[in-house]
Amino acid sequence: MAKAHNGKREYYNEIKDFNGQKYTGMQVGGSHSWRYDKGIWKETKVTPDQWKFEFDCLKSRMHQAPPETGALDKTEYQWYIIAVQKVVKMDENTYNTVMKGAKFKIGHKRPNWNNWNYQYHHECYEDKVIKILEEVIAQLKAKKHGRELTSYF
Repeated sequence: MAKAHNGKREYYNEIKDFNGQKYTGMQVGGSHSWRYDKGIWKETKVTPDQWKFEFDCLKSRMHQAPPETGALDKTEYQWYIIAVQKVVKMDENTYNTVMKGAKFKIGHKRPNWNNWNYQYHHECYEDKVIKILEEVIAQLKAKKHGRELTSYF
């Protein structure tokens, strides 16, 4: 039987379980769409095949969130993104860009906290990223076994 909730934010912050992993926030399987208008993508070539990039932009929901849902204002998040970017040159100044990828939560920091949530468990950012990359590598190796890999996603 489902629990009664006083509010949507209470449900959002409730501890949930996904295959033994405890989490809060949006329920697994939930989705929403965002609009990234007027974003600035800066990139620098560091090797023949590698670029470093920064993307800075305000994002906004394509559809309004229900009142009193989600995280509190000023909550911060850290994400690790692995993506494939495909581009088609349209002319000397224009490229059509499509990205497909995976976004992994590193941590969050509520407005009244001094540290990121993983720091309260004596973890560090680098350990979280290493764990993600090791899991992705294991999945890629398993997927490649017996056939040619075309994409992680």
